[in-house]
Amino acid sequence: MKQVTLGKTGITVPQNGFGALPIQRVTLSEAVPILRNAYAGGMRFFDTARAYSDSEEKLGAAFGDGYVRREEIIIATKTPAKTPEDFWKDLETSLDKLKTDYIDIYQFHLMGECWKPGEANGMYDCMLKAKEQGKIRHIGGTAHKLGVAREIVTSGFYETLQYPISYLADDKEIELMRLTAEHDMGLICMKGMAGGLISNAKAAMAFINQYDNAVPIWGIQRQSELTEWLSFMEETPVMDEETAAFIRKEQEELKGEFCRGCGYCMPCTVGIQINQCNRMSLMLRRAPSKDWLSEYWQGEMAKVDDCIGCGACLSKCPYELDIPRLLKKNLADYREVLAGNRSVS
Repeated sequence: MKQVTLGKTGITVPQNGFGALPIQRVTLSEAVPILRNAYAGGMRFFDTARAYSDSEEKLGAAFGDGYVRREEIIIATKTPAKTPEDFWKDLETSLDKLKTDYIDIYQFHLMGECWKPGEANGMYDCMLKAKEQGKIRHIGGTAHKLGVAREIVTSGFYETLQYPISYLADDKEIELMRLTAEHDMGLICMKGMAGGLISNAKAAMAFINQYDNAVPIWGIQRQSELTEWLSFMEETPVMDEETAAFIRKEQEELKGEFCRGCGYCMPCTVGIQINQCNRMSLMLRRAPSKDWLSEYWQGEMAKVDDCIGCGACLSKCPYELDIPRLLKKNLADYREVLAGNRSVS
């Protein structure tokens, strides 16, 4: 497994990080052994967020109280704060939940703009003060919009960028990866499985293995998932001709507009589960299951008929998708399957 240095932070870890968003969906007694097994298997980079309900608490339970020496793991977390008051509240809460006295990489979560020193809102200055106090070691930002991400990289004020990167990345996103390297910036790659649209872990790992400043954070919820990622520690997949051909086929199938399932568009005015309904066609095709045709999901998909076209979701979509149009398209495809005009496994 390749060791990756996250740019000017100097942090060096195996290129195999743990994304701790999914562990909020399991119990504490389930999460702790998964996290400890990840550490035992060689993972050293753990990413969480204040917004991930009890994820930080589970990391604290797994690694706090002397279970590991603090310097042996890298913890990255995030604040969604928009005011200095909320920034300091989030930071103190994260430190308490994580059972640590410092955070390796503290990130502004889902940045809609690139904050800089000296601005009236004081947000970046909070980061500087926290760093001076020794409560954080490095300053990072996460973004879903390409323009904001580029500004974060070129501003010179951030040490890491977290951005959705998978083998479905387009040319502009590949260029962003190169840009982070040029600016000696660490790249933390989230959504490496494209929110469930990708199922080939070997191809996902082979893709990211091509980039020397990138650390992927795989969303892990089950021991079986962790076992597969840990298997790559000894024998890391590489980009061979067969894998490259497979990825090209995948990219061709998913080129154009598609929902990544991030959920930042919600809540919906009329209660539509946009992040699932808006990619139902893809899930039926790529992750076929009769569960998608259950009475529950039929009811959820039927809510698309209630869309009033208010546009509330449009301004919140990081990918600027035409959500109402895509919802209607997915509903039409779904009804074709229900009518027996298309099959699902």
